[in-house]
Amino acid sequence: MTSKIKKHILIIDDEPTWLKISSHILRDCGYDVFTAESGKEALKALINYKPDLILSDVRMPDMNGFDLMDNIKHIPAASSTPIIFFSAIDDYDARKVARTLGAVDYLVKPFNKDDVSSVLSKHLPI
Repeated sequence: MTSKIKKHILIIDDEPTWLKISSHILRDCGYDVFTAESGKEALKALINYKPDLILSDVRMPDMNGFDLMDNIKHIPAASSTPIIFFSAIDDYDARKVARTLGAVDYLVKPFNKDDVSSVLSKHLPI
């Protein structure tokens, strides 16, 4: 009998409410979740935490999600970790930049459990 190993996701968002909501949704979907409230905090977390996927807000005050992704690419242990962006802005240009940088997907806030489950099942099946 095989046991399911939980997949680990790092969520980065400067809005505590969204961190709480998205963490709750992901835990309900069966994922192990670690959160960071800024790009700088996420980079520090990646020293010890090795997520299977990163879910990052695009707009954050200290470092936007695109700059964060560029920094992550320079961390050998995290450089190949798939990144999904999410934002309240459903903007063609933002989606295009995300794809160009190598993001695997893009979610628009507000999202629900079905939205997240659908996207994550493509990139990180449990």
